[in-house]
Amino acid sequence: MKDVAQQLKANKHNEWTPLENDGDFRSDECINLLKQSDIVITNPPFSLFREYVKQLFDHNKKFVIIGSMNAITYKEIFPLIKNNKLWLGNGFRAGNAYFFTPNAREYASGVLDDKTGLVKFRNCHWFTNLDHGRRHQPLPLMTMGENLKYSKHKEIQGKKAYDKYDNYNAIEVPFTDSIPSDYNGVMGVPISFLDKYNPDQFEILGSDYNIKEGLLPKLVNPKWAGKLDRGYVNNNRLYTRILIRHKKK
Repeated sequence: MKDVAQQLKANKHNEWTPLENDGDFRSDECINLLKQSDIVITNPPFSLFREYVKQLFDHNKKFVIIGSMNAITYKEIFPLIKNNKLWLGNGFRAGNAYFFTPNAREYASGVLDDKTGLVKFRNCHWFTNLDHGRRHQPLPLMTMGENLKYSKHKEIQGKKAYDKYDNYNAIEVPFTDSIPSDYNGVMGVPISFLDKYNPDQFEILGSDYNIKEGLLPKLVNPKWAGKLDRGYVNNNRLYTRILIRHKKK
């Protein structure tokens, strides 16, 4: 932190004081600093992400923080995204984040580049409640017929129709760029869709992971009442899907 201290001290209007304790965000010392802040920008512990986000909302703070993409599926986080209280920021390229740490060898979950000294972590993203222009860019889409004829994905091109889920009434859209522009029903899309999510264009209804919690009771096929933990297509269990539909104009 010596370089940070030097920059802060160079401006006479700044105040720089080392923390007295260990810097735990739950400590009284850090909570007092949080109360004084306008915007929080940090990389919180991924294992405590739920607790950290709750603290930020409890104190009504604006923030830009780094987290795992899998945090989208947390039952404490997803409702915030669904209700447009939290969304993704401008993400890392391909979800790859690079961090400098003096103890790189201790991080088994990351990949160390000996030349740069940086540790690569995959599946990272920015989470924020600060609005930004990219969030309101319309996602260009083809019609269902055009996708079935021209899609670059072999899972879609040449088929007669999109697959439907076995256990609830929605179609499976395995790629964000394959969302049909002319389908007004419910669609299941991968969580990576949120990187392109435009709240002016789409409505988030829930996720298949949360159906068993009663978020989408009207969509459930009663024949599959015992299997509501994920979406199923042709009896095959899929990875987590977000359920969306086009916003009515």
